[in-house]
Amino acid sequence: MSDIDEMELDEEHATTNDVTFSSEQKGKKLSKANLPVSAGDTLPWVEKYRPDTLNDVSGHEDILTTINKFVKTNRLPHLLFYGPPGTGKTSTILALARHIYGAHNIRQQVLELNASDDRGIEVVREQIKTFASTKQIFGASTKTDGELGGFKLIILDEADAMTSTAQNALRRIMEKYTANTRFCIIANYTHKLNAALLSRCTRFRFSPLPIDALRKRVDHVIDTEQVKITPSAVDALLQLSRGDMRRSLNVLQACHASSTPLDDKGRPDPSAEREEITETHIYDCIAAPHPEDIQIILKTLLSSDITTSLRTIIDIKTKKGLALADLLSSLSDELGRLEVPKQTRILWMEGLAEVEWRVGSGGSEGIQTGALAGAVRKGVAVMKNGK
Repeated sequence: MSDIDEMELDEEHATTNDVTFSSEQKGKKLSKANLPVSAGDTLPWVEKYRPDTLNDVSGHEDILTTINKFVKTNRLPHLLFYGPPGTGKTSTILALARHIYGAHNIRQQVLELNASDDRGIEVVREQIKTFASTKQIFGASTKTDGELGGFKLIILDEADAMTSTAQNALRRIMEKYTANTRFCIIANYTHKLNAALLSRCTRFRFSPLPIDALRKRVDHVIDTEQVKITPSAVDALLQLSRGDMRRSLNVLQACHASSTPLDDKGRPDPSAEREEITETHIYDCIAAPHPEDIQIILKTLLSSDITTSLRTIIDIKTKKGLALADLLSSLSDELGRLEVPKQTRILWMEGLAEVEWRVGSGGSEGIQTGALAGAVRKGVAVMKNGK
């Protein structure tokens, strides 16, 4: 089920199950924030707190300003949203669709497809072409200023997973039905998209969200859900999220759920007081190396011999259940902050990059752990000889 279908639950269908709604308005569509109480308790926070309006979207003010100008002048082009996961691409276009068509007409005017599942030529020829070729007569947008909403909107999420044949067929449909339909293509990587398809869209790159934008939304969720969490844990959560709003909310919800005490039968006890989420809980949930462990490894690599360094890394990896890829990322950040000669820095960068490539290519973690220790120790030896 698409996000649009989920957001437009009809209250009349749900009242037969004797559930209590947070909204008392009869016969109206329900947003995700007004889902049944029973559903709201288990709904992922990523969906529960998905922005409803463009004003609720965090970060990317420059993109939102440009899109608002397109809408006000009724000159919305085909759009291409691309960038890393969790940066607000889907949330932005869904909020834009609600702004243009309103909650009552969005189902008739918008077709949302996830190209990871629906990515073949059949989908383009059947669902997309059929929807684009039919003009909405009844149930069109009630907004009359400048014929706003006079066109349909097709959202293709994760379009970089579409086959090459489907992309070639899509570009012709985009040209043929421009007067009636607008396309919004969402992708993580533009190099997987057809060049002819890219040329037909106005591109907007969604970069990783800044810490301030993440904090604003996370603080809102913490206050609403009454999450008990320390300030240092919030800082660690924002830092480890690396600009990914989806990841930050998923980790926060997982930590909040794990902080609920269990009763005698091993089931969550909502009446019991929850534990306070600490910085350690965040690192354990993400399975990221704790800063203290990284400092121990770094100190050993810089001051001890290769045997001691290798033993220390393996010991911490085994006890904490860490992956070498996570250690590489954290160690590279710490090594980059050190004031060292240029030759040493070059050896470190080259060595860590080589190890990361080998690990990603399926190399043995044990052997590559030794390569990591050797690369750092080699840079240290060059630094000492240079003095």
